[in-house]
Amino acid sequence: MPSREEFGRAYEDFEIGAVYKHWPGRTITEFDDTLFTLLTMNQHPLHIDANYAARTQFGQRVVVGPLVFAIVVGMTVADVSGKAIANLEFEEVKHTAPTFHGDTVYGETTVLEKWETSKPDRGVVRVETRGYNQRGETVLTFRRKVLVPKRGHSATPEGLQA
Repeated sequence: MPSREEFGRAYEDFEIGAVYKHWPGRTITEFDDTLFTLLTMNQHPLHIDANYAARTQFGQRVVVGPLVFAIVVGMTVADVSGKAIANLEFEEVKHTAPTFHGDTVYGETTVLEKWETSKPDRGVVRVETRGYNQRGETVLTFRRKVLVPKRGHSATPEGLQA
């Protein structure tokens, strides 16, 4: 298991234009989707009623979008926000294609820009993440701004053991 110092990136470690491929992927099961729809009280029949979904343009149930978003965000943590002080903003979240039970989702993130803040121990990094399935089809894109510490500073309490 990586130590706290090895998990995530400090502000100086981000380079504009860098691309991070997030691995491993995550195969989304019917159980994952059903549990998430129940937890979030999403009762749209496209997600929970196979008979209804079979008569739609998709021909089957579609994985609920916020689950796909949550999984792809989670994939990015080790590369993007593992040292983050805060996620400041998510923007332009776009579901570009459906995800179905049994699809495997992967992710990659591109660093768009970065800037220092008024506090000398941190900076903001803006990235764009793309989620895609096992067929290489983009299913999700989003951008976010992450507040990250500069090298030698940490957002975690001193003495915390990994």
